[in-house]
Amino acid sequence: MAPIPPNHLPRIIVYHQTHHDPDTGAHISILPLITRPGIRLTHLILAAVHINEDPEAAPPTNPPSPPQLTLNDHPPSHPRFLPLFSELRTLQRHSIPILALLGGAARGTFSRLDGPPSQFETYYQPLAAFLRNHHLDGVDLDVEEPMSLAGIIRLIDRLRADFGAGFIITLAPVAAALVSGGGNLSGFGYADLERERGGEVAWYNAQFYCGWGEVWRRGMWEAVVGGSCGGWGRGRVVVGLVTRWNGGGWVPWEVLAGVLMARAGEGGAFGGVMGWEYFNSLPGGRAAPWEWAAWMTVLLGGGETQQAIIGGGDGEVTKGVIDAASEADPDEDGRPAVVPGDFAYHSDGLEEE
Repeated sequence: MAPIPPNHLPRIIVYHQTHHDPDTGAHISILPLITRPGIRLTHLILAAVHINEDPEAAPPTNPPSPPQLTLNDHPPSHPRFLPLFSELRTLQRHSIPILALLGGAARGTFSRLDGPPSQFETYYQPLAAFLRNHHLDGVDLDVEEPMSLAGIIRLIDRLRADFGAGFIITLAPVAAALVSGGGNLSGFGYADLERERGGEVAWYNAQFYCGWGEVWRRGMWEAVVGGSCGGWGRGRVVVGLVTRWNGGGWVPWEVLAGVLMARAGEGGAFGGVMGWEYFNSLPGGRAAPWEWAAWMTVLLGGGETQQAIIGGGDGEVTKGVIDAASEADPDEDGRPAVVPGDFAYHSDGLEEE
C-alpha cells in the first residue's frame, strides 16, 4: 500500500525513542499501534539519530576520521535493534511512514553538518546511508543547537536531491520559535526558512512543552498559526505534546481534550498532534502505551459528539464524553513563555549522552 501522504489530516504522530524497558531491558513493541482496534496512527518518528566523532580516533586526525552514526547510544547495526527495525517494516507495510529524528537534545549533529563542503560531505554520507539502508520515508530535523540558515537549507536541498519528491522532511522547532520574538533553540529563523524552503518542508512538529509554549492558551496558538511571524497555517503545524511527565508541560486530560477538540473544530485543516514519547504514554502507561494514540484517534476523529477516550492505569480503555469548556481554552493573558533550562527528557540512552 502507498504511504499516507503528508497532508493526511489531522496527523497523529508518535515519537519512539525508548526502545527497551528501562527496568528489564525488554524490547518495547510498537505493533499494538497497528494490531489494536481503533487506532489511526499516521506517522511514527524513530528517535534519535546522532552523528558523532569516531570515539576511537584519539588524537583527532586531519582529515578527520570517519564519523560514527548512532541510534541513541549504539550503532544502528547493533543486535538490540533487530526487533525494532523488523517492526518498523511491518508498520510501513500497513501504510504508516517512518521518519528518523535527527539531532534532538544531544548536541553536535548539526554543528558537524554546518561546516565547509568537505566537512558536510564527511558527516552527511553516514546519514544518507542509514536512511537508504533502512528504507525510511523521511527525516525530522530537530535542531536544538545553533545552526546557520545556509546550513539547514543545504541539508534540506541535499536530502531532497538524494531521496526525491516523496521523501518527507519535517522540522521540530519549539513552539515559541514560530512566534515573532519568541525563543528559539535552532539559531536560524523559522520564518526565514519558510520563505526560502517552505515548499520542501511537509510540516512543523512544534514543541508545546518544556516552557516553550502552552497549547491550552488560545492566544499562543493564534500567534503561531496566524501571527506576525508570517502565520504558518493550521495544516502545517502539528501540536507537540508530552505523553506524560517525560518533560515539563504535561497537560491533564480534562484540559487537553477540550483544547484539542476546539483546535480541530475551528474550521479549516488542523495539522494534528504528536506525542513525546511512546513507551510510557498515558493513559495506559508502560502496560498499554498505545492507548495514547487510540485516545487521540477518537478525540480527533471528527465524530458527532465530543467523545474522548479515558483509560485507567490498568490498560483498559473506556469511552466517555468530555465537555470542551471555554475555561479550558482561555484567552492569552500576556504572560511570556518561561524559558526553561536544559531539556529533561526521560529517554533510552539519554543519560549516557
